[in-house]
Parts: sequence; structure tokens; C-alpha cells
Amino acid sequence: MCPTLPRAPLLVLCLLLGLGGCDKPPREAPDANVVAMVNGEVLGRAEFEQELWRELSSAEGPERTPEEVEPFKRALLDTLIKRMLLLQQAKQYNLTVTPDEVDRRMLRLSGDYPAEGFSDVLAQGQLSLAELRAREANRLLIEKLFTHHVYARVAVTEEELRAYYAAHEAEFQEPEQVHAAQLVVKGLDEARRVQAQLKAGKKFADLARLYSLSADAKVGGDLGFFPRGQMPPAFDEVVFNLRPGQVSDVVSTEYGYHLFRVLEFKPARKREFAEVRAQVEAREVKRKQAEAHEAFEKALLDKAKLSVNESTLQSIRGRPTAQAAAAKGR
Repeated sequence: MCPTLPRAPLLVLCLLLGLGGCDKPPREAPDANVVAMVNGEVLGRAEFEQELWRELSSAEGPERTPEEVEPFKRALLDTLIKRMLLLQQAKQYNLTVTPDEVDRRMLRLSGDYPAEGFSDVLAQGQLSLAELRAREANRLLIEKLFTHHVYARVAVTEEELRAYYAAHEAEFQEPEQVHAAQLVVKGLDEARRVQAQLKAGKKFADLARLYSLSADAKVGGDLGFFPRGQMPPAFDEVVFNLRPGQVSDVVSTEYGYHLFRVLEFKPARKREFAEVRAQVEAREVKRKQAEAHEAFEKALLDKAKLSVNESTLQSIRGRPTAQAAAAKGR
């Protein structure tokens, strides 16, 4: 036992003499199989390596160097930590998903592929069906967390909507538009013959259905309303210089020989607030939800007990350890 001395001299004496009774217990080395601890929950090396390998394998090109893998590791670590925090929070709120909910999500995912295609996609992503189900169950839990406990608090006032409308006038300006129809044929002689029939009193829409080569022939050549710049320049040069009811002379373009008829014009105008209110509200709600999402994740990170095992993280090179060993054996 050390003799009774003032605290500072005692510490110096113990260090000099190497007295065992004065030593602090040695700190345990971090577990090499642990990448991070998140509120006491382990993010294991095997899981991290597998996730990283899936991400790297999905990108085309040669296998990346350790330096090139580094930003992928950091981004993945951030993603996985956030996912763990969100799932922990969902558990605190007693949120659950049912097998039926997962079944419906899986059905929706598989419905985008032919019968064998879905299995091929899983194989390419090195995922089993059970792993995908677990992922989608977690995704559903996180969606419920945001829907019920984050986005539900988001609201936009009428004053905010009107303020946005007033501050973004350019977004709601509609340019001048023309409603026109076209008739296009292959040769100039044919275009002249159709033009003669129009002058003789035949209806433009009927002749377009009969002779026009364009896809809009089935609707009488109707091009609908369009502003300047949406159609080829040759179209604009003609139709914006006609009056409603007028038919153009024959116009030659790379597509053939055209005749145009203008049906009506819409002058440039600013759309009224009532017309765009739903659009503005959807945009502002989405913006506020994104802000709430970010703030919610930040709050979880700020109060979380996190530790990252840098030595383990640095030792990860991209290919999972087991796969690397197998590759060397081939």
C-alpha cells in the first residue's frame, strides 16, 4: 500500500516506483468486430462490410482502391447510424409493422419485374428474400415514425402560402400560347393539292385525318396549346404570326411539307392564387417536411451515445473479409 502523502506527490511516487497497488485498471482494447456503438447497440463489422460491398458492387468499373473506398465508408457509416437511431426511436414509440404490410410492400416491389427478373435482381444485390423482407420491414417502421411523429406536426398557414405566391411571381407567369393544328405530307405537290382542297371549302381536320403523316392526324392534326420555344422554330415563326381561323402557306421543314391552322390564342398572364394554391401548399409542405426530417435526425444524433471504432473502420478495405479470403483461395 502507498504511504499517506498529499495527492500529487503520491501520484508521482507511484508512477516512479511502478507500485502495482497504485495502477489504474488497463483499458480494454475495442472489439475488432465492432464498427460502432449506438446507444449501446452494436453495429458489427460483418454487417458493415456486407453493406459496403453491396454498394461498391452496384457501381460499374474496376474494384476501388482503399483511398477510393474511404468516402463510401464514411457515408455508409452515417447512413447506418441514422437508421439505427430511427429504428430505436420507432421502438420507443411502440411502432410495429404487420406481416401483411410487408407482404404488400414486397408484392409492389416484385411487380415491377417479370417472374424471374426479381430473383435475378436479388442475386445481383447479394440479398436473400428474407433479408429484403427485413429491410422493407425496417423501412416501413421508419416511414411510420416520420408520418406519425414528425410530418404530422408540419403545417402551413394561409399567410405563408400567400407570402410565397407574392415572392415568386415569376413561377406563376404563363407566356402567350397558341392553339394550332397541322397537316404534314411528304411532297410539295401533294401539299399544294391539299391546299387547293382547303381553299375549295374542305375542313382542315378532315383533310389532316385523311392525308397527314404525323401522329396527331387521328385528332385532326390538333397540336393543342403551346408557348414559343416548345415546337421547332419553323412552327413558331408561322403560327404566332397568324390570326385565329387563318391557314398558313406551305411550310417546308425536315419533317416534310406542312400546313398550319391557328384555332385560338391565350395571352400571357399571371395565374391567380386560387389556381395555384394547391400547388404552392404541396411545395411548402414538402419543404417543411424535409426541414423537419433533418431536424429530427439531428436531434437524435445530438443526444445519442455514439462511439466509432476507428481502428476497425480503417482496416475495412471494401471486400468482406470472408469474400477476400475466398478470392485469394481461387
